[in-house]
Amino acid sequence: MAEETNKKHDYLVRGTAWNGQLRVFAVRTTELVEELRSRHRTLPTATAALGRTATAGAMMGAMLKGSEKLTIQVKGDGPVGQIVVDANANGEVRGYVDNGQVLLPSNALGKLDVAGAVGRSGYIHIIKDLGLKEPYRGSTPIVSGELAEDFTYYFATSEQTPSVVGLSVLVDEYGGVISAGGFIVQVLPGMPEDEVAKLEAALAGLPAISALMEQGETPEGLLRWVVGKDVQLMDELGVAFKCQCSKERVERTLISLGEHELRQIIEENGQAEVECHFCNEKYVFDRPQLEMLLEQAKPKPMQ
Repeated sequence: MAEETNKKHDYLVRGTAWNGQLRVFAVRTTELVEELRSRHRTLPTATAALGRTATAGAMMGAMLKGSEKLTIQVKGDGPVGQIVVDANANGEVRGYVDNGQVLLPSNALGKLDVAGAVGRSGYIHIIKDLGLKEPYRGSTPIVSGELAEDFTYYFATSEQTPSVVGLSVLVDEYGGVISAGGFIVQVLPGMPEDEVAKLEAALAGLPAISALMEQGETPEGLLRWVVGKDVQLMDELGVAFKCQCSKERVERTLISLGEHELRQIIEENGQAEVECHFCNEKYVFDRPQLEMLLEQAKPKPMQ
């Protein structure tokens, strides 16, 4: 494994701790969250809400295997609206928020009011595509709106895995992302009660994640802060923004509209512009291109 000091890009580490009694993940997502902020032009509170969800998504994606993938939907009653994040086992993450222009005053602690933006009522939905006939779906109520506590509650309730989730996004005075990242610690079956109490005490004395990451703490270092030096790292995974949209996919979507609807678009507008929610990429189809797609949408004669 390369020296920590040489790592400058986003990455995730995973492993075990306390003689295999804990499963641990930690991630740096600074570049990922800045990419999301830049693409969606989010203001600071929305950046933090989307960034925390994307950070959780990156770590939850790392719990998957092969071509498995998941979608997180945070649907609170706050002004930011719905937050959607897709992630997979390869460290690829994308996401968007309904209203990125939410601007709220700081909360009582002088920090970004993420709970005020997300709302304190609503649900977190997790949809996992595990390659089975039907996707796995889990839902739990929002318990705080700060998101770390909400994902902690999700793991304990929906997946019956006692967990502690820490998430952080720090922005500068201009709204740019200074640092972002987080950790997930999961208690494996059979851990003695006194060890659980020891873990709770360690977490209670943990410095703010944002402060640690602003000082340049690595994911490995973050885990040592959380569970001490007894961490056995298994591997690491690069994390980056990646959208699966493409012109070919949009073409297939347009063809699927059918002959009647495509013909209507051609006659009324003469062109079509499709924008991807996740990356804000615009795909424009002029009349000749739409007419080519129309030919493909026409029902094929029976042989």
